[in-house]
Amino acid sequence: MTIFSTDHKVIGKQYIGLSLFAVLIGMALSLVMRYHLVHPDAKVRLFQMLWPDGAPGGQMTPELYLSLMTMHGTIMVFFVLTTAPQSGFGNYFLPLQIGAHDMAFPVLNMLSFWTTALSFLVLMAAFVVEGGAPLSGWTAYPPLSALGKIAGPGQGLGQDLWVLSIALFCVASLMAAINFIATIIELRAPGVGYFDMPLTAWAWFVTALISLFAFAVLLAGGILLLLDRVAGTSFFIPGGLVVSDQIQARSGGSPILFQHLFWFFGHPEVYIAILPGMGVISTVLSVFSGKKVFGYRAMAYALLAIGGLGFLVWGHHMFISGMSPYSSVAFSVLTLAIGVPSAIKTFNWIATLWGGRIRFTAAMLYALGFVSLFITGGVTGLVLGQPGLDLYFHDTYFVVAHFHLIMGVAAIFAIFAALHYWFPLLYGRFLNETLGKIHFYGTFIGVYAVFVPLHFAGIAGNPRRYPDFKEYEFLKSLMPLHVGVTHAAYSLAAIQLLFFFNYFWSQRKGKLADKNPWGAATREWTHD
Repeated sequence: MTIFSTDHKVIGKQYIGLSLFAVLIGMALSLVMRYHLVHPDAKVRLFQMLWPDGAPGGQMTPELYLSLMTMHGTIMVFFVLTTAPQSGFGNYFLPLQIGAHDMAFPVLNMLSFWTTALSFLVLMAAFVVEGGAPLSGWTAYPPLSALGKIAGPGQGLGQDLWVLSIALFCVASLMAAINFIATIIELRAPGVGYFDMPLTAWAWFVTALISLFAFAVLLAGGILLLLDRVAGTSFFIPGGLVVSDQIQARSGGSPILFQHLFWFFGHPEVYIAILPGMGVISTVLSVFSGKKVFGYRAMAYALLAIGGLGFLVWGHHMFISGMSPYSSVAFSVLTLAIGVPSAIKTFNWIATLWGGRIRFTAAMLYALGFVSLFITGGVTGLVLGQPGLDLYFHDTYFVVAHFHLIMGVAAIFAIFAALHYWFPLLYGRFLNETLGKIHFYGTFIGVYAVFVPLHFAGIAGNPRRYPDFKEYEFLKSLMPLHVGVTHAAYSLAAIQLLFFFNYFWSQRKGKLADKNPWGAATREWTHD
């Protein structure tokens, strides 16, 4: 095996490996942030060693906290939730499921992975350059992100590297999207129609279509942002802006324009992360309940409906931006409408389980956990879809809890389900079922212990992005809640070490797998 292989199986494993490495970094950053929130005055020698400017004397500055938050969000959204479900599992299994010999453009496939890897390295370089990593959040709103180093630590070269990294990631994603679409349209085996494909293939197809349009817009926005930073343009910088007592010599730009461009990508990105998981969960529930997927065609059409409607609801991220109330109502109605195909999928998953001979394997447990998280996160999405309620909740921990459940943790549960289900094909062995079930229960309980209390913090008005709560009298009563959440986060992170042990140990020592050990009906299990 060569690292510059054009084999779709090798490239799929490379994407999965990159995502697993990225999730370790993202998880470590989240633990550091949680520690700081409950010990804001602590002096930690390791912090001073890692970030001498951001933690003088070992005490974390607010700017360092914001940079860690920025990098955590960027790593998890782009290099874990976007990369593993679509590019990792999709590259490996899509050709097998439709009877193709490989992806349509193998060299483009290889270039897509290595561009993604380069993007990751460029992002990591932001930690070590002068000024450190950016602090403008994973959304990089201007004017903070557009002004350069005058805006604060990390807003110089660190922010330049961030923008360059995301631009590279967009290019890689566009190459991958073209490849997926061409593969499904042109390389299906004779007799394999669109409605003969498994729902995983449908999910990868719809996700590729979303990516083609969404990442193109983000790439354009990133280029314009970079021009504002290095070429003196003013696409997103308004006139009369005063920073550090200096009037900025720019005029005519609109920060709101960037928000429109970003969220036109940003909300479809939610479905880029979750739709491949929906396909995996549909398959796993079917196999381990011993039944065909209930309402197969309705499930495929629901995927298409979610993909289409996902481009019409970006404005609900901008209810507090000063948009017209009429626009808010329109985006609110469309937000509620996208709940219909989502509900179809949920009820069909339940109908698939109904009356089945359920086998509670580790993969099945993760699939059931996904359904639970999807429902829980989706319910709070209906709350945030109401403009009047969102005005209050938008900048609170309520939103943090919501999107971690519906987009982050649910998608990761789908990744766990996929790894347990397809591990025999990936490595010829089983993941240890006992360790897998222990990991599931620890993770499932830990996730709810972390994110359910954060909903209540949001209801109490706890702002997100604040690095130190002790400075605010109205937040002091919430400190016990945050201490509990932080300890739950430590436990949740610790149980993930069991998964990594199981993953690497089972590749060499796991029980050997027979051909099609789960009794599945899709082509990848019978492919020679």
